[in-house]
Amino acid sequence: MKIRTIHAYYFSPTGNTEKVIKTIAEALGMALGVPVCVQDFTLPPARQGRHSFTGDDLLVIGTPVYAGRIPNKILPYYQSALEGNETPVVPVVTFGNRSYDDGLIELQTELETHGFFAVAGAAIPTEHAFSAQLAMGRPDAADLEGLRQFAARAAEKITALATIPAQPLTVEGHTPIRPYYTPLDTNGAPTVFLKAKPKTDLQKCTDCGLCAQVCPMQAISREDVSAVLGTCIKCQACVQKCPTHAKHFEDGAFLSHVAMLEENYTRRTEAAFFV
Repeated sequence: MKIRTIHAYYFSPTGNTEKVIKTIAEALGMALGVPVCVQDFTLPPARQGRHSFTGDDLLVIGTPVYAGRIPNKILPYYQSALEGNETPVVPVVTFGNRSYDDGLIELQTELETHGFFAVAGAAIPTEHAFSAQLAMGRPDAADLEGLRQFAARAAEKITALATIPAQPLTVEGHTPIRPYYTPLDTNGAPTVFLKAKPKTDLQKCTDCGLCAQVCPMQAISREDVSAVLGTCIKCQACVQKCPTHAKHFEDGAFLSHVAMLEENYTRRTEAAFFV
């Protein structure tokens, strides 16, 4: 199979998925000797319109999982914006040290429904958006080397392919896709924080507007950055990218869930690769 262009697509509010996808795509580009085109669809303007691909393209696409699946507010992008024409794809999910549950098989299924066929797939632990204590500093050097080795194996497979494989790629997960993971509090009871929104420490805030710029839902008012007028998906982009650390969460249910994760999921979780 001859690939002419690699397309690296990602939704990455905090930057970890971006690093993973770029590492894989660049390694594939080196192995296959073809250019890499990058598309960051984290912000709403980049999620407009449709993108079509041919059999000469290779799509490497990634998303963090939220509650073990594709983020529900971003799922429509995968269902309507991407059109393959017998196009090979490498679906990748990142997860914050708990589990990727059905996120990878869901991403693969959505892509294969729209004209792609998966040649390889991966689930990569990255530092959790909620807490630096979970998968701290990941992807680290060992992770990045693993990504490059994965890309090398995928490149060998792609080069050897003459036609679309008769059997689809097998990845871990359940079909039909299970419901989103139910967050738990420190007592192990289900907890709900759908309406939780970031707060602003006005003594620290300089009104630079960066939080409004980086919000993937455009939920933060540009006129009053302390006001969250739209849907917050708890991605933590505003919290992590605020230069004065003025953004934070105070919601008790949310903080209890974070504490539960920190109590139970600090062990090192390894990546899962499928070729």
